[in-house]
Amino acid sequence: MMNAPHARAPVPALSVIVPVAPGDTTWRQLLPDLGALRMGAEVIVVQADHQEISAPHGWPAHLVLRLYRAPAGRARQQNVGAAVARGDMLWFVHADSRLPARTLLVLERYLEGPADALAFFDLRFATDGPRLAFLNAWGANLRSRWFGLPFGDQGLLLPRVRFEALGGFDETLGKGEDHLLVWQARHSGLPLRSLNAPILTSARTYIRGGWLRTTVRHAVLTLAQIRHARRILRGRRS
Repeated sequence: MMNAPHARAPVPALSVIVPVAPGDTTWRQLLPDLGALRMGAEVIVVQADHQEISAPHGWPAHLVLRLYRAPAGRARQQNVGAAVARGDMLWFVHADSRLPARTLLVLERYLEGPADALAFFDLRFATDGPRLAFLNAWGANLRSRWFGLPFGDQGLLLPRVRFEALGGFDETLGKGEDHLLVWQARHSGLPLRSLNAPILTSARTYIRGGWLRTTVRHAVLTLAQIRHARRILRGRRS
């Protein structure tokens, strides 16, 4: 599966796992953001097609870029990345995310401690969508902090041993694998922690589908995924 094997390198503290869907080119903006990481880390890109992906010009020597291929499906691609990761911490970052410099500093400061939690960031939409998208981000951050339900596009971060104990992402789900992982973490007693720093994501979907229609659809899907996650967890406990 690996496209670009690398020479043996020091074991990194952090493995950043980026799933890339077929035809998605947003990684071209994300990789330069990740290149600003000051700590030693590996960036594992798991793509579902045959794009030519390479490190941006000026990629720092303390960051290792590793390229893999896997059948399409975010849960499957993220599991493939986690299976080959060497870092003690796993950070799942969607390809269309953008990472402000302050967010990387908060991340590095957090990793200086024990970091035994499922951590996540604040959601913020880019300016490529309707102005009302800020309400969706506000609602997502409220849900995350008050009800402990962050989404995958908030950059889920947790120890590798914890991820493995939870069984990884459920590849049988068409959607909502991030919700189920969060519910599993909560039921296992793993604390959830907001890092109070933003991850930017595109708001173009609210233009394509219409702001109100897309907002309602997301709310319905979220409720359905919560109910489904609860049913799965009840079935596993019985």
